[in-house]
Amino acid sequence: MFFNRLGVRFGVSLCFPLRYSKAALIVGEDFSVGKRNSFMPEDHDQSLDSGSVLAVILGGGRGARLFPLTRERAKPAVPLAGKYRLVDIPISNCINAGIKRMYLLTQFNSASLHRHVSQSYKFDHFTRGFVEVLAAEQTLSDSSWYQGTADAVRQHLGHFLNHRFDYFLILSGDQLYNMDFRHVLNQHIKNKAELTVATIPVNRQAVSDFGVMQIDETRQIREFVEKPKDDGVIDSLRIPGETRMDLGLGEDEDQYLASMGIYVFNRDLMLDFLDSEHIDFGKHIIPEAIKKCRAFSYVYQGYWEDVGTIRTFFESNLDAASELPKFNFFDMKAPIFTRPRFLPGSKINGAAIDHAVLSDGCIISRAQISDSIVGVRSVVGDGTMIQRVVMMGADYYETDSSINHNSAKNRPPIGIGSNTRIQNAIIDKNARIGSNCVVSPAGKEENMDGDGFYVRDGIVIIPKNAVIPDNTVI
Repeated sequence: MFFNRLGVRFGVSLCFPLRYSKAALIVGEDFSVGKRNSFMPEDHDQSLDSGSVLAVILGGGRGARLFPLTRERAKPAVPLAGKYRLVDIPISNCINAGIKRMYLLTQFNSASLHRHVSQSYKFDHFTRGFVEVLAAEQTLSDSSWYQGTADAVRQHLGHFLNHRFDYFLILSGDQLYNMDFRHVLNQHIKNKAELTVATIPVNRQAVSDFGVMQIDETRQIREFVEKPKDDGVIDSLRIPGETRMDLGLGEDEDQYLASMGIYVFNRDLMLDFLDSEHIDFGKHIIPEAIKKCRAFSYVYQGYWEDVGTIRTFFESNLDAASELPKFNFFDMKAPIFTRPRFLPGSKINGAAIDHAVLSDGCIISRAQISDSIVGVRSVVGDGTMIQRVVMMGADYYETDSSINHNSAKNRPPIGIGSNTRIQNAIIDKNARIGSNCVVSPAGKEENMDGDGFYVRDGIVIIPKNAVIPDNTVI
């Protein structure tokens, strides 16, 4: 039994094994303000105190590029890989790094996001951890919605400053990656940086979609250009050969460092820059901060995807069903957390399944499923074939009376009926697709709206709660 500096008594540390695993680090918390975490693994710099970090996750705007998946939910709440939500990625990365104070900022369709976060992330009484959703709100001093990423942080400074911390960790809510933020923060401290920007090497074709940085041999940022278009400017931003070799990037000369939208700010620096009219990090604050303060790049070389369009969302999901996925959901050193649903194991009644992810609580009859994601509580009928399909599943199981009631109204039950063929499609939650249907983008425009369906980026989307009657051809 021991006491922390606030005089609170703890005895839980006696339960930890002598050789601490990542799981022990997740449960353990800094028991004093200003002291390093005694459970920090030896391969990390001991100077980092995870209690000195406050994470702010930006939930994004309307999510128009992910419509209709964002028609009824915020972008971070969009389902991912059968059982997760996009927001689970940054939250899990924080938890795995021992960072347990997180604010999630959103302003559109935030109800399902609130529900998911409140049902998923509950820290025990012996930590100071929380994951709290902050929606745009009217106050006596400001009645406007978020004008940009920096403005969103500015509007909630009153909440943030109620906590003691030294560093702001700014994250995006719609990216797929696995990063150990302790490495980022330790480099920030070691460099005596005021700002650190996480970057990733990209090729020339991707440069115009990102803010691009030029760094020196110490990785201090010397130049920043937001979405460069001019060939001469792009040429000047190439990673120098010596730096490229130092980073182990090989001999490809046409590589550039793109901002990932992940930032570490010293607290005082953030407050200084928010005391202005700047409304966006990438467009306003980052370029100015690079000129005025010690700004460094943390170069990340793992898998990273900005899941901002229907196409990238679709392909990122299907990749989880590949033999060697680019993003590893099976890495138990850095698990991805989500809501515990306590569902039964999936039941397979003679199906033929090839390269697919089946989530909890599914009932699959004699169907053919290939290169697909099958979400929680999904029901697939006899003789049905689904190929390259992201099926998000259902929020509940129907009762017999509910099925009979819907049948009387010629509405099929939730799931997919018998002898239906679906290819290259996203099926949102609680969709009802009848028997003998055909769903495919073949012969359709790249982007169009139909009766009960949408096509975006050449992918058919059946929206949430949609009803597709028997014998329908889409």
